[in-house]
Amino acid sequence: MVEGFISRGFRGRRRQPNNAQLPPGQYETKGFPVLSAGPTPHVPLSEWDFTLVGEIDEAKRWSWEEFQALPSEEITKDIHCVTKWSKFGTRWGGVSVDTLLGNVETSAAYVTAFCDGGYTTNLPLEDVTGGKAWVAYAYDGEPLEPAHGGPARLLVPHLYFWKSAKWVRGLSLLSHDEPGFWESLGYHNYGDPWREQRYQGD
Repeated sequence: MVEGFISRGFRGRRRQPNNAQLPPGQYETKGFPVLSAGPTPHVPLSEWDFTLVGEIDEAKRWSWEEFQALPSEEITKDIHCVTKWSKFGTRWGGVSVDTLLGNVETSAAYVTAFCDGGYTTNLPLEDVTGGKAWVAYAYDGEPLEPAHGGPARLLVPHLYFWKSAKWVRGLSLLSHDEPGFWESLGYHNYGDPWREQRYQGD
């Protein structure tokens, strides 16, 4: 799910000294704020699956056990929320989207991530491939907590964190761009923290 709400008046807690790791308008936090667009879903792992659908040669599906058996990676990245906090050096474990798409044939240029609870977010396909995105199920060496998107969330750390959809259940590959939940309510369609693309028109 998303990591924030629309609020142009949000100023953050404090001004930070100049730091090359901080995108414009951000402040560093040592904590890990929990912000969501709705209640936290709780799906038994026995019922969980991850699917690839849309404009692909053949739909793909993995159960939780099958997903855990895929090649995994350890990832350390800074993350940046649209509500202006940044957290440095976050440690994740999960499956690269490149791995999931490894044997998939598609002419799609976009993906929509869909999640438990009905949340969606849209991304260019090139922003979830080439080592840029993962489906993460571990944080700091432990299973990802439901409040932070567990059992699995999308991780796209180079974009604002609402693009790293919590409780993700699959990707739909599309030839056209379809705005997701927050994008249709006024958030920027792309969400580059370094260009402060928070809202439409930024």
